[in-house]
Order: sequence, then C-alpha cells, then structure tokens
Amino acid sequence: MIIDIHNHTTRCNHAEGTVDEYIECAIKLGIERYGFSEHAPMDFDEGYRLGFDEMEAYRNDILTARKKYSNDIEILFGYEVDWLPGHMNDRVLDADVDFLIGSVHFINKWSFDNPEFIGSWKDRNIDEIWLAYFEAITHMAQSGKFDIVGHLDLIKVFKFLPKKDIRLLAKNALVAIKKSNMVLEINAAGLRKPIREIYPSRALLEEAYALDIPVTFSSDAHAPDQVGSGLSDAYALAESIGYTKAVTFRDRQREMINF
Repeated sequence: MIIDIHNHTTRCNHAEGTVDEYIECAIKLGIERYGFSEHAPMDFDEGYRLGFDEMEAYRNDILTARKKYSNDIEILFGYEVDWLPGHMNDRVLDADVDFLIGSVHFINKWSFDNPEFIGSWKDRNIDEIWLAYFEAITHMAQSGKFDIVGHLDLIKVFKFLPKKDIRLLAKNALVAIKKSNMVLEINAAGLRKPIREIYPSRALLEEAYALDIPVTFSSDAHAPDQVGSGLSDAYALAESIGYTKAVTFRDRQREMINF
C-alpha cells in the first residue's frame, strides 16, 4: 500500500493548486491513503499558515473531498503543528482529526528553514544550532501531544552541517520519540531542497530502526506536481534499512500496514 500522509493546501499561503488537483494526482500515482496536514494556526508567523477563522472551512474542504473520492482513495485529515511553546492552541491540539504532526520550524522564533532568513546562519555556531534544534524535538516528543514527528532533521535543509556526529546530536530526541510512542515520517521533500536528501538521513533512520520506531511516508507537497515526488526513493530507503511496515491513521488510531 502506498501512503502519502503529509501534504498542504493553498490555505497555508505558500502552496498552490486545489484540493481536487492534489487528490487526482494522488489517484493517478496509485496512492491509496493520502493525507492533508495543513500548517496549523497560531498567534505567530501567521502569514505562513491557516488562520483560526479558516479551521472549519479547511475541515469541510477535506471531508467533502473524502466523500467525493471515497471509491478511489482514502483521504486523511490532520494538521502540521509547529512546536513553539506559548503559541500553540488547544483549538488545534484538541481538534477532531485523524493525526497531528509535530514539527520544529523555529529556534527561539527564528525560522531557520525559511530562505528569507538564511542570512541568520552566518554568525551562528552550527553545532549549537543543531543541538538546540534536537532539544526542541525532544521537548516536542515529551509533550505527548502529537502522533507523528515531522521531517526529523529539517535543520539540514540549507546544508549547514555540524562537525559533531548527527547520531549523537539526535540521540536524546530519538529516545524521546520512542518513549512517547510517536511515528517518524520519512519525508521526501528534502530531495527538492538544497540538501537533496530525504528527511531523515540514512544514519538517523538506521538509529530509529534500531529503536523500533515505526514510520510513515510523505511527499510534503505544496503543489500538485509535487504529489508523490520522491516517494519511491523514500520507500526504497526504508526497505533497505529493514522496514517492511508503515503506519497510517484514522481518528488518531494507528494501523500498521505492509508496503
């Protein structure tokens, strides 16, 4: 079964294409379970996410599409939630969804993966940035609020790489992910970024496999032509490490399936 669980809509203000276009592309590619996980609203960085006043409309968009395409594909409904203490909202965390993805896009409110702020990397200690990033992932996992870890090593996006072994930098985060019973997504979007590598790297995915952390898959599409992009590489990577099953969700209950 082909799963693509993490994708976006125009309601995040930095994607393009209609919900129908995304789904029709997924059907053509043989994807059997396709998830929408729009950037959840919060009172920070509002320009890159859904607004609180759009939550019901977003839900209606996806549930209407679920019914419309029910004979062809299973549509899942969720949010990608930014881990930013003091700015997350119970309207999102308690929403009636199939899954919540917890992601870290900010270090002390610095949007490190946004090209607009890439200049802020210049005067910083790269190892310290990576350590702070994985500390945030650790706290996110320990919160127990999320089902899936979004793009585990997103911090590598612009190829500012640490001197220290990334397996050591991420060790506590991976242990926290395991203890919190979270699922790790294998996200192919990194292949479209400067790093040209799937999230997470082979090295980190091997560590996750050793800890028996389950996985799911996503293309993290922000346009219809990105639907399914890199998924075959993501599946091949997982299989080469030893994974044979993936997780999908409905009503925040997980199901393990063969891929």
